[in-house]
Amino acid sequence: MVNPKKIFCFGELLLRLSPALQGEWLRQASLPLYLGGSELNVATALARWHIPVGYCTALPRNYLSEEICQAIMEKNIDVSPVQFLGSRVGIYFLPQGLDLKNAEVIYDRADSSFANLRTGMIDWEKMLNGFSWFHFSAISPAINENLAAVCLEALEVASKMNMTISIDLNHRAKLWQYGKNPMDIMASLVSYCDVVMGNIWSASSLLGMPVPEDIHRAAKKSGYLLQAKETSIAIQEAFPKCTIVAQTFRFDHPGEGIHYYATCWKEEKSYHSREYTCVHVEDKIGTGDCFMAGLIYGLSLDLGAQDTIELATAAAVGKFQERGDATSQDIASVRARMAGG
Repeated sequence: MVNPKKIFCFGELLLRLSPALQGEWLRQASLPLYLGGSELNVATALARWHIPVGYCTALPRNYLSEEICQAIMEKNIDVSPVQFLGSRVGIYFLPQGLDLKNAEVIYDRADSSFANLRTGMIDWEKMLNGFSWFHFSAISPAINENLAAVCLEALEVASKMNMTISIDLNHRAKLWQYGKNPMDIMASLVSYCDVVMGNIWSASSLLGMPVPEDIHRAAKKSGYLLQAKETSIAIQEAFPKCTIVAQTFRFDHPGEGIHYYATCWKEEKSYHSREYTCVHVEDKIGTGDCFMAGLIYGLSLDLGAQDTIELATAAAVGKFQERGDATSQDIASVRARMAGG
């Protein structure tokens, strides 16, 4: 097996508070809490799969942050890049059974330590020394204009250091509230990326890639796969540094479960995974992050494109069966799902 690259994940750590519906959280005086954040979820999966990984966020300097960092360290994630500043950790509230695409998500992350990062605060050359892959998501530049500038600052240095750069095109419409068009911000950031992951709709919202308005009417897998190919080609034409585009498809069918599959476009060839149906769903949060981790895992180990997209999809499907933001699957269980369905 090829020695894996050391991955650097940059993004906001969040605490998820997950109240039970119908007021049960009040009657039971119980509010389940999970450590989350897209990039931390990716780092957690990679560490679980024995890929060396470091995580950079910003936290206030207090005993709660110390316990959070200790918990992350116990997962074999390097927390030496964590910045200590400000006075609060970001929080989001999401009722049990829902996901971040739902309108019921409530963010309480304004003025968090991470939101207060500014350019010039982090010595990126020093910070990235020893790492060969930089990963972030579209969530960070959505928070405020200063963080968009911090992301650009980091990408410029990572690019000069010849690091592989990946992005998850997470689209959080509720976060883009500072008067900038997401497409104007994201274009300059994605221009540095070698690997782009998302879906046809996030690529449309964040990068302006066209998607037919009536694509849902046909509702055929062949049509979605064709659109994924066209979107992938458009991304590579707009951003020549990008060599790999991966896209996921998730459809919720009441009474039937969730249908999930994915595609990968590499070297002018399209690959797509098998399609899974998940009847039992424990938690919808973090499936895309688990997919992203599987994608990084396969690419960092130079697995073939087909094996990589199958592994990433199987990992994401496994996350549906777990409660919490991050996965606890080992790579053997992911491989078993690939083999057994």
